[in-house]
Amino acid sequence: MLSFQTELENPLVEKDIIDLEKKIRLFQDGKIHEEKFRSLRLARGVYGQRQKGVQMVRIKLPYGKMTFRQWKRIADISDEYSIGNLHLTTRQDVQIHFVSLDRTPELWAKLERDEITLREACGNTVRNITASVTSGIDIDEPFDVTKYAHTAFEYFLRNPICQEMGRKIKMAFSNSDADTALTFMHDVGFIPKFKNIATGEISSTPLADESGYKRGFKVMVGGGLGAQPMLAKIAYEFIPENEAIPFIETVLRVFDRHGERNSRSKARMKFLIQKIGFEAFMELIEEEKLALKFKIFEVPSLKNETILGTKLAKNIDLSQDKVFSKWLTINVIPQKQAGFSSIFVKIRNGNIDSETSRSLVAALEGFIADDVRITLAQDLLFRFVPTENLSYVYSVLKAHDLAELGANRAADITSCPGTDTCNLAISDSTHITQALESVILHEFPELIQDSHIKIKISGCMNSCGQHGMANIGFHGSSLKTADKRVLPALQVLLGGGNSGNGEGRIADKVLKVPSKRGPDVLRFVLSNYEANALEGEYFNDFYLRLGEKYFYELLKPLTDLNTLVNTDFIDWGAEQTFATEIGLGECASVIIDLVQTLIFEGQEKLAWAKEALEESRYADAIYFSYQAQIHAAKALLLDKDVNNSTQNGVITDFDKHYGEDFSEDFKTQILAINQNEPSEAFTNNYFATATAFVQKVSDFRKAILA
Repeated sequence: MLSFQTELENPLVEKDIIDLEKKIRLFQDGKIHEEKFRSLRLARGVYGQRQKGVQMVRIKLPYGKMTFRQWKRIADISDEYSIGNLHLTTRQDVQIHFVSLDRTPELWAKLERDEITLREACGNTVRNITASVTSGIDIDEPFDVTKYAHTAFEYFLRNPICQEMGRKIKMAFSNSDADTALTFMHDVGFIPKFKNIATGEISSTPLADESGYKRGFKVMVGGGLGAQPMLAKIAYEFIPENEAIPFIETVLRVFDRHGERNSRSKARMKFLIQKIGFEAFMELIEEEKLALKFKIFEVPSLKNETILGTKLAKNIDLSQDKVFSKWLTINVIPQKQAGFSSIFVKIRNGNIDSETSRSLVAALEGFIADDVRITLAQDLLFRFVPTENLSYVYSVLKAHDLAELGANRAADITSCPGTDTCNLAISDSTHITQALESVILHEFPELIQDSHIKIKISGCMNSCGQHGMANIGFHGSSLKTADKRVLPALQVLLGGGNSGNGEGRIADKVLKVPSKRGPDVLRFVLSNYEANALEGEYFNDFYLRLGEKYFYELLKPLTDLNTLVNTDFIDWGAEQTFATEIGLGECASVIIDLVQTLIFEGQEKLAWAKEALEESRYADAIYFSYQAQIHAAKALLLDKDVNNSTQNGVITDFDKHYGEDFSEDFKTQILAINQNEPSEAFTNNYFATATAFVQKVSDFRKAILA
């Protein structure tokens, strides 16, 4: 029984929360292996923090949408369970930090009262599905992609095919060829297109009349950043809109079976494509289609449409406010809906406190749409603001110190939390961001209006701050002096960015400098750009014209370690001398029988398969039955010290090592999953076969141990 009341109407969610609390207790009692518990915890949005004994909780907000009620709920939760701060992420999530593990089930239950989930916000799952923040309001978009992103979020949440993959999957829906959701750096990405039914011509131009045209998407696959960034490849120039969800399902099924599982650094989908080749990958996609739950999937309209504000504010005379007119030009964009605008609100380092959040909700509710979006740049976008209310909203923002110019522009630098809270961070990424922004604001004020230069910083090479695709990027690192002293450093990257329509460029690693010289890097680069760029030349064109070597020589003086001073050995925002370290996570102090644990998990999957079968969810029952056999087969292989890195390897090696003992063709038996439609008859047969197999594995192991 739970130690609190959930007050939830959704039995699936309640079951999830009960299971989380139960597993926390089992882990703390030493009855669940640490790695297994970590997987379960992460899939429920609970992430280990740098500081011992506390967690980061990630709140999954599809395409970054919050209603006012949800925003207030998150703020209240942060006060009750955390430190009163909301951190907005580059994947349109909200994170709260310093949460006790014991309190996460209750926290989750309270969030769910306003339909906010933690489920699959972390872990080897489908992460938050992002979308262009201007979807639905953009003058240049062919059509609104919001309902497609929302449907994908709902369809794959708790879907059996993507609960225990080798690594995470990131998806994005851009709303035009501008590709503002950055599909080129995602595992799966979609860009909206029209196809002329008569001529087959594909276009991205908004249409007043769609008759004679089909809606669809250009589809990108296999992109990713991290330590080894790769650009996505074009899977299709056009697929009809009703094939988008089935295509994603085929991708996930292929990745689940063939993706790497042992080597974390090689487990993303981009490495699978690199290993087997793109053509072979697409062939595997085709092989999965027969087994799909839906061959086509008609995406429904959104159940909860955006609620527009109905209050009109009294006119506020701002004729004496010199900033207001600039704010209208820089932070405000017109919508395709006449009489409405949207407002970008700069949130420094993506951090907004709960008190400010509640105050904004109270002041703005009814005056703008009940649809606040978190942007990829860690800002907020207020939508459907009536022209008459712009001065009022500006006044509200100014009163909260949030009317700063340059949101979503060059002076709005993206950064991850870095060493403030992250286990993996090497050096600071938040305090230096403030120093870098200060350089732009005070020394290059004309760039406050520049929307073409993107500056991004991460605390390590893993690119949570998306430095790998920045025009000017940095990631945390370290350097050693000749006398072996260690100091915080920054890897400098240049020339990355979004080229549009699914194309992009990965930034070049130029050199590494002491962290305290980061502002000088920005001065050197921007001064050179200001002095030597051709008329109208964008930064990346300027960089590519001069080349990486030119910028290496330009910045090389900043790498000289013979001129260091004592403060260079103290990181930004720190007081103590720098030392590289890794934060501590949870640990289990007992030895677990991994083989038996896998058999238990197989039996658990069979129970889920039986439940799905009784509810006529045939495709789900089949996949649970498949997973049960994989777990059982892997268990016996581990008993012989055979540790496979893919499910496909488990399938192949089981026949090799246990063919005589089981006298069955396991590969043919289990891969029947791909050779049949998910009918009732096949599901019953496949489930029965899986049940018999798992039982035989269990009996076989008992005989070995007897």
